[in-house]
Amino acid sequence: VQLQASGGGLVQPGGSLRLSCAASGFRLDGYAIGWFRQAPGKEREWVSCTSISDDNTYYADSMKGRFTISRDNAKNAVYLQMNSLKPEDTAVYFCTAAESICAVRPGPRPKLDYSNMDYFGKGTQVTVSS
Repeated sequence: VQLQASGGGLVQPGGSLRLSCAASGFRLDGYAIGWFRQAPGKEREWVSCTSISDDNTYYADSMKGRFTISRDNAKNAVYLQMNSLKPEDTAVYFCTAAESICAVRPGPRPKLDYSNMDYFGKGTQVTVSS
């Protein structure tokens, strides 16, 4: 069981990138898929999550309106479309899979529970810079 994120690169502020999460050894449509990111010297940060049925999607506050998570079950892939990128979006982005749900902790600052994820993929570097 392996997950691999791809699609990262260097983009100017205001630009867009689409990240892909691919799997080998299992079908992504049987799992909730979450994206996280981590920048050097910073804590890991959750980005987005899509439920197994794809009828529930979740975003961290700073990504709402800019990022969109989606599935292509025919290609066994999950995408993260990132628009209006900012320098603070610079990080390594990686995808994860949960056998159950997007365990988003409620509260004033909802947070996807990293410990609830079951599989973790290698990341892809996103650099937003002019």
